Amino acid sequence: MTESYIDPSRANFEAFKNLPRDEPIHMLNLLLYREEAEYPAGHEHAAKGWSGRRAYEEYGKTSGPIFRRVGGSIVWRGAFQTVVTGPDAMRWHDGFVAQYPDSGAFFEMIKDPDYQLAVVNRTAALADSRLVRFSPGATGSEFG
Repeated sequence: MTESYIDPSRANFEAFKNLPRDEPIHMLNLLLYREEAEYPAGHEHAAKGWSGRRAYEEYGKTSGPIFRRVGGSIVWRGAFQTVVTGPDAMRWHDGFVAQYPDSGAFFEMIKDPDYQLAVVNRTAALADSRLVRFSPGATGSEFG
């Protein structure tokens, strides 16, 4: 099995924290769900037999109010179809771009005690993921 990424490494999180904190950010999220969610023993959802997708839906439901409270919004969402340029084995189930007014809003969200309870659903749901920060740029019909 190839290496999977659910949570940031210490080095990656430090790099994120060292970027400017006072400008809007876009976070590209790529998601690969487990066939069956893997909750810690004794968790209220552990014996429900949820799929990874269902556990991620629970994450969205429970973290959504916090995400919105800090000013977050989804600016793009899509379902994976195929890789055009990249490794043949690369696959994702879903992807989306979350927008935050600044990285301070992201930090506020992940430090919220209710978010910390909600994130267990994300961890249980995902076999692999990517979370990539971008600075928003102009949109339109030009590539450059």
